[in-house]
Amino acid sequence: MILNDSFIFINLRIFKKEKNINNSSEKTKIIASSNNTFNIELVEHLGNKSINDIITISEDLKKIYGPNSLLDKNNIHKYFNEKTLPFIARYQNKIIGFIIGAPLEKFNNQAWIHHDDNLNKKNTLYTCAFIFKKEFRKKNGFSKTLKKVYTSWAKKRGFKYVTGHVNKNINLSGDIKILKEFPKWFDSKEPFIYYRKKI
Repeated sequence: MILNDSFIFINLRIFKKEKNINNSSEKTKIIASSNNTFNIELVEHLGNKSINDIITISEDLKKIYGPNSLLDKNNIHKYFNEKTLPFIARYQNKIIGFIIGAPLEKFNNQAWIHHDDNLNKKNTLYTCAFIFKKEFRKKNGFSKTLKKVYTSWAKKRGFKYVTGHVNKNINLSGDIKILKEFPKWFDSKEPFIYYRKKI
């Protein structure tokens, strides 16, 4: 797998603005399930209850990456929409984690993007958010399952690579290429790397 189960990263402030949607209905598709206890769901639209759960989970990110990494009701639909690839992990009907990817070209206004020679080739999915509740990290392979589903769906949609920014101390494995190291990444005080993985 790309990363170990303790991986937490979010890079949400760099999205371009999308139309905000105020709708309480929810539409997801179950992609993988284990005895109807643990589900991986592809999100088409989030309902109010799920929005509140995801905002609560993102509170952990604020402690690590600063206030700009926090999701709220005003920005959440920028990341969970038809232009992204968002999945939620649900255990006993409660959301315990999520992962969001978007085409690399969506970030073409960012300085770091010029370190990636795949820009404009439309073959790369950038992982901009991936987090689990603290009590479910390194537990029962939940995060590994979510990563597998995410990578599989990326491949089905024609992507050849997934990329992302992670803390330099995170263990990477597989067909990984480090494209750039950053001594500081936004509000985090630790060095980050920008990696690419072939899928």
